[in-house]
Amino acid sequence: MTATNAAAQEPVTITAIPAFSDNYIWMIADTKHAVVVDPGQAQPVLDRLQRDGLTLTAILLTHHHHDHVGGVQAILDQFAVPVYGPALEVLPACDFPLVQDDRITLDAPALALSVIDVPGHTAGHIALTGTLTTPAGAQSVLFCGDTLFVGGCGRLFEGTPAQMLHSLDQLAALPSNTQVFCAHEYTLANLRWARTVEPHNQALSAFEATCIGKRDNAQPTVPSTIEIERQCNPFLRSREPVVVQAAQAWSQQTLTAPVDVFAALREWKNGFK
Repeated sequence: MTATNAAAQEPVTITAIPAFSDNYIWMIADTKHAVVVDPGQAQPVLDRLQRDGLTLTAILLTHHHHDHVGGVQAILDQFAVPVYGPALEVLPACDFPLVQDDRITLDAPALALSVIDVPGHTAGHIALTGTLTTPAGAQSVLFCGDTLFVGGCGRLFEGTPAQMLHSLDQLAALPSNTQVFCAHEYTLANLRWARTVEPHNQALSAFEATCIGKRDNAQPTVPSTIEIERQCNPFLRSREPVVVQAAQAWSQQTLTAPVDVFAALREWKNGFK
């Protein structure tokens, strides 16, 4: 489920625009044009566009929560651009409603992204994935909103454990080097919990130390990669024997189905302090 740029055009960069206390609005830009993903606030986006001398060409949305769409109308008041978003959700604006396997193709900035339906956090949540040409070369990317976090996943506000497990399985099947651009800086809290699930996971311990260093230097921990998430994220490891055993010990139940393990992990994380 990946896509490539339509033509050899100007490389793009992907920049985190901080919003609220822990949101990231993602900006994909060349030297003149930009698109933004999940603009929960308008002013940080407008300020960045003005600072960098960029013209907005599109808005991409993953789901309907206010901290992802709250800035859309104020941005549209300044830039008359198309809005792409999930077909099954009520959004402040949506010119191109998207479902599984639909594609977004733009020339400025050059990008081509495919849609994956990922219900669970919300009923109609989508993720966007593709291969973008960056200054460092071709890079597989994933914009996953609140479905997959670094070391975690979104709460099940509208979907079921079975839906979310299937959604995460789809994301886990992406190429291992895919960069994961989630929408919140929840990483350190997620990894503290992950260590309670797998205290002897050496990859997790090493990754947590790296992330602590980034936050100590006021740097984002996002993006991670699909490979890192496979190694460190309990929600992508619900079939691993050590994770199954931990979920059973926490829930004090015998859990045989992966969806039951996942549901126990989600409940465990919900109450973790």
